[in-house]
Amino acid sequence: MTKPIRVMLVDDHTMVRRGLATILKVFDDLELAGEAENGEAAIQLCGEVLPDVVLMDMVMPVMDGATATRAICKKYPQVQVIALTSFKEGELIKNALKAGAIAYLLKDVTADDLVQAIRAAHAGRATLSPGAAQALVETANQP
Repeated sequence: MTKPIRVMLVDDHTMVRRGLATILKVFDDLELAGEAENGEAAIQLCGEVLPDVVLMDMVMPVMDGATATRAICKKYPQVQVIALTSFKEGELIKNALKAGAIAYLLKDVTADDLVQAIRAAHAGRATLSPGAAQALVETANQP
């Protein structure tokens, strides 16, 4: 059997982390590597648990997701970061992708789509939720 994909959760809302952890437990090929409540804690924890994939909230206190993503991608280039947020503003999406996120998902994503995105990120493939793609198109079309 292949090793499970180790996933680290970063979100300032405990309930969101709990929900995501519950989803991960259902799938044999996924494993919860750790949880952090802000970007600063995420960078430190990343070095301790060495996850394969990080699910990163973008809007958090102490340090936002884009800043943490940039630091994690620089320090741990083998780690893939998926932005997982409730916000679909074009600027936020661009900042996350510029910072190194391989995927941008909205929190209304289904469990199956989330798991597919984690597997895709682990394989080095990008994923953009339809809402995020639409927001990018709208941002690009603004004068």
